[in-house]
Amino acid sequence: MKLRPSLVAGGLAATLVLTACSGGGSDTDSPTSPSNQGNNATGAALTVAKPDGPITTEGNNPWVGDSSALRLGYANAIFEPLAIVNLVDPSADVVPWLASAVEWADDFTSVKVTARDGVTWNDGEAFTADDIAFTFQLIQDNEALDTAALEITSVTTEGDTVEISFANSMFVKQDKVLHRLIVPEHIWASVDDPTTHVNENPVGTGPYVLSNFSTQAVELTARTDYWGGELAVPTLYYVSYADNTALTTALANGDADWAQAFIPNVQSAYLDKDPDHNVYWAAAGLGIDTMFVNTTTKPFNDVAFRKAVNMVIDRQKHMEIAREGGVPALTSVTGLPTPAGDAFISSQYAGQEYSVDVDGARAVLEAAGYTWNGDTLIDPDGDEVTFTLSVPQGWNDYVTGISLISDSVKELGVTAAVDTPDADSWWAAKSDGEFDAILHWTDSGATPYDLYSNQMDGRFLAPIGEGADFNFGRFDDSAVTTALQEYANTTDDAVRDAALDQIQTAFVEQVPAMPIGTRPFISQYNTRNYVGWPGEDDPYVPADPTQPTAVYILTKLRPAD
Repeated sequence: MKLRPSLVAGGLAATLVLTACSGGGSDTDSPTSPSNQGNNATGAALTVAKPDGPITTEGNNPWVGDSSALRLGYANAIFEPLAIVNLVDPSADVVPWLASAVEWADDFTSVKVTARDGVTWNDGEAFTADDIAFTFQLIQDNEALDTAALEITSVTTEGDTVEISFANSMFVKQDKVLHRLIVPEHIWASVDDPTTHVNENPVGTGPYVLSNFSTQAVELTARTDYWGGELAVPTLYYVSYADNTALTTALANGDADWAQAFIPNVQSAYLDKDPDHNVYWAAAGLGIDTMFVNTTTKPFNDVAFRKAVNMVIDRQKHMEIAREGGVPALTSVTGLPTPAGDAFISSQYAGQEYSVDVDGARAVLEAAGYTWNGDTLIDPDGDEVTFTLSVPQGWNDYVTGISLISDSVKELGVTAAVDTPDADSWWAAKSDGEFDAILHWTDSGATPYDLYSNQMDGRFLAPIGEGADFNFGRFDDSAVTTALQEYANTTDDAVRDAALDQIQTAFVEQVPAMPIGTRPFISQYNTRNYVGWPGEDDPYVPADPTQPTAVYILTKLRPAD
């Protein structure tokens, strides 16, 4: 029997009751609440860093993507979600947060959440169910705030319970619902336009308050009345360095403690600088880097050619060279990263891994009518087979990635040119489908839906020359589109399993795109002053400080010995 993520544990009732303590100071962690260990602050501040250039404008809006609070990540220390979904291990139990109970309808078109007792906003006002209802009503009333396309249809309150209804099933978006950051009604009710509100004095339920903003650093101070208990870290500083090089230097010399950035030569540049304390963790979620190919025109309109190319791509080399060993390799032929995707891999593909098979690829081509003129591959129409691989200039790991693919297909007698245009023209060509092959990423989530939908879903289809949000290669199979909708919307677990099997079979057999590597949650931190971080031995959430789940980490940190 295929394992199911605990997000939907309990069968058709899809009921998840989340009980927890509020506040406290007990000697043990509750698995369903912030770490209430009575931690005492060590006095050492924690510096959280990004490589995004100077901080120019203050913005503490928890929803607007270009606000400094979201870009640097400090919104996640001030505002809190309803619950914590572990995107590193989607099969893990959901951890309650501002909601003490979550109950999904059978068809996942509505959810009831119960507001936690004993929570206060950082201005002293009590947190209630009305704040949850107000937040989701704001999202319903302002399309620009609905960045996860939740399509809320109604929000109602009864006592301490809020029911939120949606136009479609949220089975594949449960994390996106539960990770919405909640704002206080008594503050935001008077805001004229929540989509542009700067929110200079942010009021949240989170463990930290904004104490100072400058273009050099944003300072947050630990609350003494936080509902989750005492906090180990007294002060957080959020800073932004000019680029990855400057950030790497800061991490290496101890000026920065916690970051989310790709570090070339991470072993020598960072880990070896303090091997006892410096940590780099690339935790594979359910997102990947994939090669989208134009399935409407030669040579990738032929599934045999797509299969052959897929068989000669060296994913291990991609991990070692393009990603400099800093991320896990992608191994499953389903395209799902492991171990995050283990529970979703169809039994027919369990244990089947990518491997380079040049002889097998040439046999596939020969059976499909391809021939060779010397070392040059000739298609069944008598034409030489060539194509162009394209990514923007400056995307160094992607440029290296397509160069490796170009080298790999030479084994088949194929010439693949490498093109690195400016980002604007590449972005337009990508959306318009005016390319042969490109590297791009898929979204992540608590299920494989986004990964497969992004690469195969007919809902994204647009004519060549018109913009598509995903499925850039214009893969068109109505049966797959139907299966994706069944997976997202059915109330029958057996139907959902069958739909996923059908999707994976099409993915493996038709090769709509070619997964290249994992797209993990990358993070760096050190254990000089604090321990309790997530990592390989305890992957309770991604260690990315820009994720809504970062608040969980802040409550679990404790002084190092």
